[in-house]
Amino acid sequence: MSAELKLSDLSSDEILKIVEPIMDNCLEGSNEGNHKKHTRDFTDRMKSIVTPKELEKQLSSYPKVYFTHREFLYFFRRTDSIGIVWKQFTSLNNDELINQAIFKIIKGNILIDHCMIC
Repeated sequence: MSAELKLSDLSSDEILKIVEPIMDNCLEGSNEGNHKKHTRDFTDRMKSIVTPKELEKQLSSYPKVYFTHREFLYFFRRTDSIGIVWKQFTSLNNDELINQAIFKIIKGNILIDHCMIC
């Protein structure tokens, strides 16, 4: 992807086609306890926050909770990023969680610069 192109210039379908596999990989890495996979598409800022030790701490709950499916809810278009909100589900119960992430283009790569599931 060209560094000159802004995410906000893309159509909603184009954005989802790009970011859904990125989020799939992130959540699969979390489910597997695989730090390298989980953080593969993180900005350096995010990687400095989600260290192997921090991820292990986040995943230490019992019973083990796995991310299952999610449903796209909304885009927030910004000058240099895209915010996306999904309804997120887990293996623990039927609660509807919020999965929100900010994606940026850094050196031609689309990366997660912020993500929170609550």
